[in-house]
Formats: sequence, C-alpha cells, structure tokens
Amino acid sequence: MSKKKLGSFTFSFCTCILSVLLLQSSFLQLVECQIDELSPPQLPSPASLDFLAEVAYSRLENLTSDILSSKLVQDYSFCIHDPEAEWNKAFNFSSDLSFLTACLAKTGDAIRRLCTAAEVEVYFNNLNGGSYLQPNQNCNSSSWVSGCEPGWACRTDTEDQVDPRNSHEIPARRSDCKSCCEGFFCPYGITCMIPCPLGSYCPVATLNKDTGRCDPYTYRLPAAQPNHTCGGANIWADARTNSEVFCSAGQYCPTNIESTPCSRGNYCPMGSTDEKRCFKLTTCDSKAESQNIHAYGVMLIAALSTILLIIYNCSDQILTTRERRYAKSREAAARTVREKTQARARWKAAKEAAKKHAIELQSQISGKFSKKNLTSSDQVKILDNTENETTYDFSQSLSPLSELSSAETERKTTDPSHKTSEASDNKNIKKKVSKDKEIYTHSQIFRYAYSQLEKEKAQQQQNKNLTFSGVISMATNPETRKRPLVEIAFRDVTVTLKGKHKNLLRSVTGKIKPGRITAIMGPSGAGKTTFLSALAGKAVGCTVSGMILINRKSASIHSYRKIIGFVPQDDIVHGNLTVEENLWFNARCRLSADLPKPDKVLIVERVIDSLGMQAIRGSLVGTVEKRGISGGQRKRVNVGIELVMEPSLLFLDEPTSGLDSSSSQLLLRALRREALEGVNICMVVHQPSYTLFQMFDDLILLAKGGLTVYHGPVKKVEEYFAGLGIIVPERVNPPDYFIDVLEGMVKTSSSSGDPLFRQ
Repeated sequence: MSKKKLGSFTFSFCTCILSVLLLQSSFLQLVECQIDELSPPQLPSPASLDFLAEVAYSRLENLTSDILSSKLVQDYSFCIHDPEAEWNKAFNFSSDLSFLTACLAKTGDAIRRLCTAAEVEVYFNNLNGGSYLQPNQNCNSSSWVSGCEPGWACRTDTEDQVDPRNSHEIPARRSDCKSCCEGFFCPYGITCMIPCPLGSYCPVATLNKDTGRCDPYTYRLPAAQPNHTCGGANIWADARTNSEVFCSAGQYCPTNIESTPCSRGNYCPMGSTDEKRCFKLTTCDSKAESQNIHAYGVMLIAALSTILLIIYNCSDQILTTRERRYAKSREAAARTVREKTQARARWKAAKEAAKKHAIELQSQISGKFSKKNLTSSDQVKILDNTENETTYDFSQSLSPLSELSSAETERKTTDPSHKTSEASDNKNIKKKVSKDKEIYTHSQIFRYAYSQLEKEKAQQQQNKNLTFSGVISMATNPETRKRPLVEIAFRDVTVTLKGKHKNLLRSVTGKIKPGRITAIMGPSGAGKTTFLSALAGKAVGCTVSGMILINRKSASIHSYRKIIGFVPQDDIVHGNLTVEENLWFNARCRLSADLPKPDKVLIVERVIDSLGMQAIRGSLVGTVEKRGISGGQRKRVNVGIELVMEPSLLFLDEPTSGLDSSSSQLLLRALRREALEGVNICMVVHQPSYTLFQMFDDLILLAKGGLTVYHGPVKKVEEYFAGLGIIVPERVNPPDYFIDVLEGMVKTSSSSGDPLFRQ
C-alpha cells in the first residue's frame, strides 16, 4: 500500500482488507518461530527481546506465493494493482521493530495472541455484514470474555502450537486477556491482535471522561465491567468509521506507534510515514498538509496576462494582414476576370471585323466576276466557308481544347468503331472538368464570383438590345427566375390607432405584383409608412382590418419572413464594422447554411458592385463617437444588408432620402436588376426626381387621412390627372406637382376634391 493510498479515504478500505488478509502469512511464520527453548513468560534481557523481534519479523519480509494465490486475497485485491508490492510497502517494518519489542516486553507471549486464518475470516465477515457480529467459539452469547471487547486480546488456552493456516477452526483463546499492544489493533468480536500497517497510527487509547469514549478511537467501555479499561486500537481499515487511525495530516508516522509533527519547509499529507520536501518557489509552514503554491499561481496568472496582452496587441496587426491578403486576392481575381473579359471583347470585335471583311471581299469578287453568273448558293457556300474558317482560326488560337474536341468529333464521324472508347474518354473528360470546377482557395472563389458578375453585366447589356420576342423569352426563361414569386393583393385595408380610434388608412385596395417596382407617394401624414408597415406585418400600436392575400391565399405575412426584406427609414447598420463586414454578417445570418461559400461571395460581391460600394467596402460605417462613411453611403449599406438575403418581396421606407440624384439612380438600377429576377419591390419615396420617377412601374398615391388617390401604372398617372382637369405645367416635376395639389397648395379647376379619391 503506497503512502498516498493510505491517506486516501477512497482506497483505504480495499487496501486495508488486503493487508489484513496477507497478515496470515505473518501469523504463520511468527508461530513457527516458537522454539522449545523460548520461555515466553520470562524474557531474560532487552537484547533477547530485540532478537526475538527480528526473528518474528524475518517471517514478514517476503510474501510467499501460496498466500498471494489464496482465495481471500483474490477476492479482496481487485482494487490494488500490484498486491505483492503493496504488501512490501505497507508491512516493511525492517527499519524499526520497536513496536514488536514493546509488545513482547508487555505481554511476554505476543506470538500466541496473533490471529489465525479462521479468525481473520470472521473479521472479514463482520466488515461485509456491517454491524452484525458473527458468533465464534470465543465470543458468543454464552461465552463473552473481556478480550471480545474492542481494543483487547487474549492468548490461546493451550501451550500447543496453533496452525495459522487453519481457516476452519478457531482456537480457544480466552486466557490472560489484556489490552491490545501499541502498533496492533484488536477488532470487536475476536480475541486476537493484527499489526497495523505503515502510515497508520495505533497508540493505546485513553478514556475521555466527558464523552465516555476511548480516544482517539470511537468505542466505549463495556457496561457492568468497572475494572475494564481502554485498550488499544480496535480498527484501522474502515476509514469511514474512524479516520484518526491513519497518521493525521500535518504529521508523519515513522512507525505505527509514533506520530511527529511536520517541520517547516516540508509537508505531510494524511498517512505519511516521512516528510516530503516542498518544491522550489513554494512555502510550507510547520504541520503543513500540502504545499502553498501561490507563487506558481502568481506566475501562471502573469504568464496568461502576458499572453493575452500580446494577443490583444497583435490581433489588430494579424487581422489587418489577413484583410490585406484577402483584398489582394480579390483584386487579383477581379483584374484577371477583367482582362479575360476584355480579351473576349477584342476577340468578338476581331471576329465581327473578319466577318465584315469577308462580306466586303465577297461583294468585290461577285462584282468582278459577275459575268460568270455565280449562283446565290455558291455565294452562300463561300461566305459560310469564310465564316467557318475565320471562326475556326480564332477558336484555334484562343482555345486549344476546342481544336481537340473538333478533331475528336471528326474522328467520331469518320470512324464509328471508336464510339465505345470515345464514350469512355468523354466520361473521363467530364470527371476531370467536374474536379476542376471544385473551388477551394480564395482566389478561385473570387475568380468565380467576378466571372459570374461579368456574365451578368454582359447579359444586361444584351437585354437592352432585345426585341419584343427576346424580352418575352428572357422573362419566361426559368433560369432567370431563381426566386419564388410573391404577389400581395389587399382590399379595404384600414389601419386604426388603438385607444384614440383614429383612422390612419381608409379602405386601401390594390395589388403589388412580382417583377415590378411600386412607389408609394403622398404628402406628410398620408400614412405611407403606416401602409407599408401594415403590408409587412410590422404595424405596432394599431389595429389592421381588411383582407391581405399572399399569392391569392389568406396567409400570415410572417410565414414568408425568410424571403421578405424590410429596409426601415432609420439605419440598422453596425457602426463598429466595415461596409463589407456588415454585408457578410447579414449574409451568414440570413442565407441558407447549405449554400456554398462561392455563391455567398457572389451574392455579396454583386450587392457591393450594384450599389457602387467598391470604394468604401473596407471603410468603417461609423458611430456617433467615430466618424465613418457619409449618410447617403450608410443608406446604401442599409439597403445592401437586405439585398444579400436575396428576398422575393422587398419593402423599403424612403431609401432615397439623403441620396443625391446619381446615388438614387444607382440604387434604383440595382433594384431594377432585382425586379428582373421576379422580386416584388414596394417602396415609399418622397419627392423623387422626374428621371427617378420614370424608373418606377406602379404608383400608389395617398392623400391625407389615408385615402387612395391613384393606384396604377406610372406612365398613365399624368393622363389620369389630365382627365380630372389637372394638367402639369411645363418645366415642373409631375410628382412634386401632384403632391402640391394634394396639399392644397395649387388650386385646380375641379369644384371639389372628391373625384380625386378614386382608382
């Protein structure tokens, strides 16, 4: 048993049981030490006592194999890794045999008082059975000697040698009962002694008159026996019953009958047999149970603080370096894509020039050889051959892969026997291309994003020159519309202020359609923001009545919140983040987690490019204490954080407020691109310019009190008011003039305003 285990309450029970079991061997060997010449009652001298003690202990030094393999040891050694090593550590008394010498001097027949295997088995059964005492030959209801009491022991009744291996018969042991020797313990219910192991403290008990207990143990004197006194130890194994049987913390016990306080500079945990020197930079007072490691704690705190300070001071530099590398890879990718786009444009221009030159050459040839009457079919053939040859030359110089594919195609048509091999080759090529398309690095991601942006710009430029059939085909192309379409129809929508029963809106009826930009206009107090909030389901403190249908179904607008964006009039950006960080924060929070990172990068870069925020993407938005971007730029960021979620329905409350004319047009162009993808856009505007006004598709014009004045296409609003006798003067902005009319600042030819309030 190691010193630390002896001081541990958890392992003490199992360890002590094993030690007690192994004591059988000591009992066996000690009994064998009785020689005929020895006369136990009369010991000749102290030197003889020391000799006898050494002879008795010589049998305890090594553990025999038959005891280690006994059933009792196997049953109770499950909690010990090496029973033999633990035995040698716990019962190696070779350094000091004073407790054996003292016991021989006290009793004169200590060997005849040691337990046998049968008595040890009774002790084990008492431990397993709790407080129940198993009767035996010496201690039962009809025979109870003083040696049966805790801390007392008796010697055998006969002078014959007792076989300690005998586990079936308990010897008669009722003679000359005395208190247990120091260094031994005498359990309750058996009349023999068991030596205490190293690390324990087993002195003779003394009576505490106040408590009536035998200190330092817990047993009491038996009743009706006035001559009985406190004996020795009664138990050392059950630390749950009495922890004082171990050497106390702050003291060390070189033997099981001696306890010495721990000196300064050393520490002694519970169950120590010697002092342990304190480590450097630690302090240990006298009677210290453990080391004072405050110095190590201070050093650890200082080291952690230093590391945190280094991280704090270097984090800005690390983040800055990371952002620079990120920006360099982005700029390099954008430059590469731009160069490729320019090269592609030059190639197309050269191709068009070659075609034009071929046509001119064909016309010249046809003019010179008109006498030969070349047929039109020959002309077409020559033209086709020229065009094909020209196309082939450009494709050969720019794309070697196309040459390979054309050659393979020609080989396939001329030699059908290679179809099977070509099919396998095509599969391998497809696999190779699919692997090449996998995107891992930042540079690859940015090249993918910017190449897609360039394709979208080219498509937008091409859409401007489309014919009517081209527009129809583009609108019906499923690849163009990737988002679900959301249509909102409302009928008799009335908003009433709670408590005051004041109507903010009155019976507003209409419809906002996907793919169109609807503007809500009106004078101050007309309920524009209230109407927008009612449609978006954000009306607070009001009662909304009427019918609102979503895709012709009566459903809550909140069930579509993942595809609905709302840009409030006030800024909702994070001032301590940059423009790009604000966009990325909302992209990560609101986009699908399954969306690949390249697509997220494409979305963010598209928003930055469409809103013209390339120059300020790395700028801090700013707060009241920190100066950042301008108010108009903040408004664009405010719109951008809603665009990154790619909504199907977008509400905006005065997004052009604080923007100049060019910024407003840039914002409307970005919204127009969103509308081409089928997004339903509804926005409140205040005093737009005429150019901006013409970029809207539909108009909802409200008067004070929440009455509807006009709801229809923007192109027909002037015609509608002209039918009411309200003609916009020249060089006057129509939306401003309509607002002035509704405000009553301009007199009209109408006798009353009632005709205005109709759809």
